[in-house]
Amino acid sequence: MPLDHFIKLCNGEREKGQLTMMKDVSLMKQGVVQGERLVNKIQDFIHDDCLSRYCFLPQVLDNVESVIGPNIKAMHTMLINKPPDSGQMTSRHPMHQDLHYFPFRPADGIVASWTAMEPVHKENGCLFVVPGTHKGTLLQHDYPEWEGGVNKFYHGVRGFHDTNHTYVEMEKGDTVFFHPLLLHGSGSNTTNGFRKAISCHYASTKCHYIDVSGTSQENIAKEVEEMAKRRGVQISFQVRNL
Repeated sequence: MPLDHFIKLCNGEREKGQLTMMKDVSLMKQGVVQGERLVNKIQDFIHDDCLSRYCFLPQVLDNVESVIGPNIKAMHTMLINKPPDSGQMTSRHPMHQDLHYFPFRPADGIVASWTAMEPVHKENGCLFVVPGTHKGTLLQHDYPEWEGGVNKFYHGVRGFHDTNHTYVEMEKGDTVFFHPLLLHGSGSNTTNGFRKAISCHYASTKCHYIDVSGTSQENIAKEVEEMAKRRGVQISFQVRNL
């Protein structure tokens, strides 16, 4: 089962391989929690035999195809684990657009699937979205100036203030699909439990990579490349073929 597998990965009972295990910044600084309590996200699970099955579920693929057409690729995979907040509000995710993280276009050729692995509600930090913003443009993103810190790569739209967002409360197994320009984020987890979701971004093979140099995406490109370099891997934020 994906949930059991995730917990074993967090506890070091399974080899993580090429998975990227990300940790909550405030909990990491405290140094008193481990395992499931500390890990807030696993990225690149397409390389994991168990978790990658999500990407091939017919119930997901049928809906993805109805939006961006056939001939698709899984481009970005995440299992998101929002642990109980430490009191520093670092379990929040600032308002952002997913396209900020993707050096390929067109935006209309990309769609996200996001599935609740357990009940998701306001108290444990459900998604909130700003309806209609998928018709807009990519905005400038950076780290918000939040007291208590912000988790790695959790960029947010700079200077954005919204009072018209909609909360997306979900039951276990519910799935939402959304455009990469949709403004969305999530609140802090004020419960004693976790809020887990599994997600995959798909792109049409008609998409193409772009050069982000000199654009609003240059900051995230440099950050990704620097992280890879620290791990001894030389990568470029963009490649020639999708």
